[in-house]
Amino acid sequence: MAKGKAALIEVKCPCCDAMLQIDPELKAVISHKVKEKPPVIEDLRAAVQKLKGEEARRGELFDKSFQDHKSHQQVLERKFDELFKQAKETPDAPPPKRPFDWD
Repeated sequence: MAKGKAALIEVKCPCCDAMLQIDPELKAVISHKVKEKPPVIEDLRAAVQKLKGEEARRGELFDKSFQDHKSHQQVLERKFDELFKQAKETPDAPPPKRPFDWD
């Protein structure tokens, strides 16, 4: 009654990289071996140091952004004053074209 055992076919799963052993006569997976994944964080101390470094970098970026925001009003005032001065010096000059005037 026992049939001859056919050789099992080994196939690598394209999704999870597991090795599957398939019996061609039964058309079924006989066994599988899941691929071992490396730990997400190999060294916890190194990961903590990396996060602390990122915290300092974020703090520096925030401080720079805050300083830029504080001086933004002064920059706008200076640009306005310069353009106002140019307008007073040449009152006969035509106004600059607006973006929708180019069409």
